[in-house]
Parts: sequence; structure tokens; C-alpha cells
Amino acid sequence: MTNTSKEADRIRRSTAAHLNRKIDRRTDRNIELYGGSGAELVRKRVEELDREWDIERVLETNASALALTGLLLATTVDRKWLLLPGVVMAFLLQHGIQGWCPPLPLFRRLGVRTRGEIDREKYELKAAGGMLE
Repeated sequence: MTNTSKEADRIRRSTAAHLNRKIDRRTDRNIELYGGSGAELVRKRVEELDREWDIERVLETNASALALTGLLLATTVDRKWLLLPGVVMAFLLQHGIQGWCPPLPLFRRLGVRTRGEIDREKYELKAAGGMLE
């Protein structure tokens, strides 16, 4: 098992089963839709998947933006804003250790996928389009 699939399993274990099923159904629909649509559309979809942000990237970007905002507000408005980066970094640490943090269910509900889930769609589309190396 690769690090990517270990990470995906950790996220999926921390995600409600109905959300995992919803994400899996969307992935399966994409595979059905694009898999039989010809090599050019498969290639374009694979390129889209290469650009899709996975849950780790979304969480890291969100945490960084909130922490920097808190620091900026603490230096320009009120030192109490230092609480924001402290809470955000605690959540990020919790995610690193446990694989869960408070924003995770929200992002999963919005359909943000793990790298493993994205790669599954990519692999199956490449196989359907005869693009496997």
C-alpha cells in the first residue's frame, strides 16, 4: 500500500459512510460518462483530474490562509486575533496525527476527494481509453 492510499484510507475512515458513498458514486458516474466517450475526451478529463485539488491541498491552503489572516489582523487590529492561527494550527496538528479535523466533514460534504479517489478515476479512465503506459 502506497503512502497515497494509506492517506486516502485515513481520510475515508474519518469521513461519514454516506459521504464516502456519495463521492464514490460521483466518481463512478464520471468513469461511465467519460470512459466510453473516446480517447480525446478521456485525455481532457485526465488533464482535469491532474489539476483537481485533493483534500490535503484544500486543508493546507485553508489553514494557511486563515492563519495568515489571523496574524495580519493581530498586527493591525487587535492581538486577540492571534487566537485564530492558534486554533487553526491545532486543527492542522490534529489532522496530521488523527486524520480528522473540524473542516474535514465540510470539505468532504462539498465533494473534495482524496488523491487516491482522484487517481482511481484517472486509472480507470486511462484503462478504458487505452492510455495506460
